[in-house]
Amino acid sequence: MADTTNLSIRLDKKLKDEADQILGAMGMSLTTAISVFVRQVIRQKKIPFEISLTERESSSIAMQDAIAASRRIWKNSAQNGTDKMSPEEIDAEIATARAERKARKTGTRNR
Repeated sequence: MADTTNLSIRLDKKLKDEADQILGAMGMSLTTAISVFVRQVIRQKKIPFEISLTERESSSIAMQDAIAASRRIWKNSAQNGTDKMSPEEIDAEIATARAERKARKTGTRNR
């Protein structure tokens, strides 16, 4: 018999009971199922099934990312003073930056 080791995990009781019932109907214990899982991880060098977020979880993460990006923009805006600029001033600054970039590309200066 091969050397064995104990593995201790915490699992929601209802989840364990449900798994025991289903696996028992298949003729295996939870320990056997976990051993099968670990062997497949080793054989395939990956989780042997797809793990993905639900659409709702994915949307939630996207929303959190958008909120974080918005906060970074507001923080940067406050640090560089653009939070106090009018939309017209922002448009003028963008137009100036674009003209300067175009002048650099074409090698001319517009003043």
